[in-house]
Amino acid sequence: MHFIGIDVGTGSARAGVFDTGGRMLGSAKHDIALWREAGSIVEQSSADIWSAVCAAVRGAMTEARVDPASVGGIGVDATCSLVVVGEGGVPLPVGPSEDPARDIIVWMDHRAVEQAERINATGASVLSYVGGVISPEMETPKLLWLRENRPEVFNAAWGFFDLADWLTWRLSGSLARSSCTVTCKWTYLAHERRWDPDYFRAIGLRVLADEGFTRIGTEVMDPGARLGGLTSDAASALGLTPGTPVAAGLIDAHAGGIGTVGALGDPTGSMGYVFGTSSCTMTTTREPVFVPGVWGPYFSAMVPGMWLSEGGQSAAGAAIDRLVHLHPAAPALTAQAEAEGRSLLGLLSDEAARSAGPDGVAALAHGIHVVPEFLGNRAPFADPHARAVIAGLGMETDAASLVALYVSGLCGIGYGLRQILKAQASRGAAVERVMLSGGAGQSDLVRQLLADASGKPVVTATAPEPVLLGAAILGAVAGGAHADIPAAMAAMSAPARTFTPDAATAPLHTARFAAFERLQATAREIRSVELNPNSTT
Repeated sequence: MHFIGIDVGTGSARAGVFDTGGRMLGSAKHDIALWREAGSIVEQSSADIWSAVCAAVRGAMTEARVDPASVGGIGVDATCSLVVVGEGGVPLPVGPSEDPARDIIVWMDHRAVEQAERINATGASVLSYVGGVISPEMETPKLLWLRENRPEVFNAAWGFFDLADWLTWRLSGSLARSSCTVTCKWTYLAHERRWDPDYFRAIGLRVLADEGFTRIGTEVMDPGARLGGLTSDAASALGLTPGTPVAAGLIDAHAGGIGTVGALGDPTGSMGYVFGTSSCTMTTTREPVFVPGVWGPYFSAMVPGMWLSEGGQSAAGAAIDRLVHLHPAAPALTAQAEAEGRSLLGLLSDEAARSAGPDGVAALAHGIHVVPEFLGNRAPFADPHARAVIAGLGMETDAASLVALYVSGLCGIGYGLRQILKAQASRGAAVERVMLSGGAGQSDLVRQLLADASGKPVVTATAPEPVLLGAAILGAVAGGAHADIPAAMAAMSAPARTFTPDAATAPLHTARFAAFERLQATAREIRSVELNPNSTT
């Protein structure tokens, strides 16, 4: 028996075919379009994504060379983006382009910052389950923006979906939502199995409560629950067999968690850390733990029956990419990397490893400090207005200075992780290790630097694509190959390598972390002074 995992990230749709032991037999990827406009608008097309999913599944099946009849289940994960469709799934335009094909507000879209601030000002009780502060990345601020700025689209909408739930509807015809998506991004109270109508009425979305939440989901299922089987149309498009079990899905980062945190047994001892375009931290606890500025606690949002605390940063891999391209040596080194058949970041990683002396890689960044919050602070400050700070730059234009900037940026990512670990530990959610996945964390240098900067062992998985594996684990549970997600995690995932923090460089990272927090706090203070100039003397 085989299982298919489908992962829709920010830039591509991927599919992988796995056996019952978690071995990937084939995979494929297909790029998806992304539109950006002024006003922090970022949009996508559900039709484009569906086409990419179909191409990826067909490609993975071709590479795996397995019989479609042997596929025992399909699992899906996707970014937490908002899909808006009319009757029967007709796409509706969500922005000023008026293009109906652009029916998705992408997770990183920050058009709803003002709406999020107004929602937070209500002090609604449900906010205690999102770290006390709702983010413009979440869905209710975006829904409120639509109602206020695109009322004709809001009123015409037949359904509002998180992208993973739209995909499972497209696959199976089921309108059930995943407890992962609606709990993490829509304020569903999974521990009480209900929406809070008072919240929606207080923030300006009374209509959704008055209509009984039919457009955002009245049936909510745990990840991995069987929603139904592939419809004939979906099976034909994918090249699979009608009736193949389809599982309730996950947000993409949470699939990475499923693919890694159970590899060493009890998931409560490990933090899942997905290091991609953004970063996401996922900590599993048996009881709810409330950490200000860290999303959650969410019940049954990743591992059914357990609680989840979720942090991370809105820009991680994307922040490093932006940082290095600010340097004057970037164009020349990019051309060199392309000529050698690798990426600029790959070249910089190799050069940093080659140049590192006895004091370690971090010493290359001497005097340069980066707080890489180009797109705000997701955790533990829940501050969408935060911005990057770069200190210590000189006039150098050579490759060595770009390597130093690159290393300092990676340290900043690691210190952001360290800050979240510290905040959670202070509230009783300490972990023993960090389980790493994601495309930005493939380099051994990056892995070791994350371990050194965070102060925690970083463990990689044997699976080359832990996020795809996590989605396939859902399919295995829906198909009945494993009794539940913990059993499937134990059977299908395993640890590969452990990167232990280097004791010799610990004092340096302690000092640099202190500088990181001082710069971060100073930036907040400066912004406060600019916003309130008359408050200073």
